[in-house]
Amino acid sequence: MKMALDNSADGNAVQRYEPGRVQIRNHGFQQSLIVLPDRLLSDWAPREAQKLCATDLQTIIECRPEVLILGTGEHQIFPEPAIFAGLMEAGIGCEIMDNAAACRTFNILLAEGRHAALALVLNGE
Repeated sequence: MKMALDNSADGNAVQRYEPGRVQIRNHGFQQSLIVLPDRLLSDWAPREAQKLCATDLQTIIECRPEVLILGTGEHQIFPEPAIFAGLMEAGIGCEIMDNAAACRTFNILLAEGRHAALALVLNGE
C-alpha cells in the first residue's frame, strides 16, 4: 500500500507499508524503528509489542516529540500501562494502533507540521 509521494517536503513520510516492512525515503526496513520528522533510528530493539518496556521508550522521551504514534504490529496491542509513565511525565501524548494505521496517522501529523514520533514494532520475519 503506497502511503505518500517521495517529496523532500514530506520529511520522513512513510512511502509504503506492508506487513513486516516499511519504506521511508526509498529505503526499506524490516526491523523495529523510530521515525521522526528529521531522523530515522533504525536500531530500536523491541520485536514484540507485548514485551515492550519503559526503557524502550527512553530514546523517544529524549527526542521530545509532541506525540508518539506507536504501531504494535498487524494488530493493535496494548502494552502494560505502567511503561508509559515516562511519556506522561514528559508531557508526550501517545496513541497506540496497528502499524498500517500508525503509518497513515504519522503521515497526516507530518503534513500538518507536527513534531511527532512514529515507533513501529516490526519482527523482522
